[in-house]
Amino acid sequence: MKTPTTPALPPLALKRVGIVMMSAVGDAVHVMPVIHALKKHAPDCRVTWVLQPGPATLVRGHPLVDDIVLFDRSKGWRGFLETRAQLATREFDVVLGLQVYFKAGLITGFTRSPVKLGFDRARARDANWLFTTHRIAPHVGQHVQDQYFEFLDALGVPHGAPQWALGPWNEEERSWQRTFLAQFDRPIAPIVVATSKAAKDWMPERWAQVCHLLWNDYGLQPVLVGGRSERELAAEAIILRDAPMAHSALGSGLRKLAAILDGAAVALSPDTGPLHLAIALRTPVISLLGYTNPKRVGPYDFAHDLMIDAYGDPGEEYPLDMVYREGRLPRITVEDVAAKLSQWRTDYRDARLRELASRLG
Repeated sequence: MKTPTTPALPPLALKRVGIVMMSAVGDAVHVMPVIHALKKHAPDCRVTWVLQPGPATLVRGHPLVDDIVLFDRSKGWRGFLETRAQLATREFDVVLGLQVYFKAGLITGFTRSPVKLGFDRARARDANWLFTTHRIAPHVGQHVQDQYFEFLDALGVPHGAPQWALGPWNEEERSWQRTFLAQFDRPIAPIVVATSKAAKDWMPERWAQVCHLLWNDYGLQPVLVGGRSERELAAEAIILRDAPMAHSALGSGLRKLAAILDGAAVALSPDTGPLHLAIALRTPVISLLGYTNPKRVGPYDFAHDLMIDAYGDPGEEYPLDMVYREGRLPRITVEDVAAKLSQWRTDYRDARLRELASRLG
């Protein structure tokens, strides 16, 4: 049964679907179950996705993503003009405006479609609702993944449990994964050393202490992952100084990062794209959240018991609002992470290692 929209949707063929969600890797991960559901419901559906170059590298070549239109915001207004020119050659039956900022509204406005479905006015920021023709029903706050599923509900597309398929999907990537893992004599534990916002980062000195725990107490190889931003390189230098057994794989790129996480015994990450990528890959991940609301952006349907929640105070029933809280990550101690590692060993390790041995040899 369809969820009502404003105004009511006309009958739709779902032959040509456009998706506007351009920003972060975590958002791109959450879009993939929407595409899976669309393709299962309408196998002949052609999906065009407007993306920025970074997250585009994660999904380019995916068998369910037919077409990618790049939006390069680093080019300023020229980036908007280039994207408009690309969209001028494409027509859609429906466009899903999954992003609620003004720049996304402009891109949605460039699309050629009789139906441009967006968020309700209460949730559409920066007057984003002005660029859509139809809007999903108002809803109380919920997890980002569930918010995206609201668009499927409006279209009458069943979705069930989310499906991603974001691991290595060609032999070249699987070969690189085998070669990368073969250099270690123990299972790997990737650590995401930093995020796009300093307020979401954990202290590198504490990550170094965790590296010693991984190596000495759990027989795991710490592997540092992420990009090569100034803050990530600074964290890398401190961790390698204090924990020389760690291996750095910073700057591997998103596709290789997916292969690393896919081959990991356990991952450790603050709230950033690789956290959600690990969840999609079904890699057990110890997540450290404090700046962002875990009820909105925490692990969706896997490894939730391995999450460390520094966002709320003890006993606090905090709402689902996306309110950012500064200064929370330092609350998380090395002992907190050690406790979750112990839980991983009890509840996840054996099954995960058997699965990796069966799949990777």
